[in-house]
Amino acid sequence: MFVASTEFIEAASAQSAALGFAPARVFVPHPIQDRTDAEVQALADAAVDEIVGKLVD
Repeated sequence: MFVASTEFIEAASAQSAALGFAPARVFVPHPIQDRTDAEVQALADAAVDEIVGKLVD
């Protein structure tokens, strides 16, 4: 299971296809690096339920 920004959706799909492995994944809005700590925390808060759900599936 991994978390990445939406910038990497196509790359993740291509890599999964190349490896023949499709891990659970959650994408959050891009970009990440120029966000404030509070903005990153909000992204995490918004994604946590989906992340936990995929970890326990």
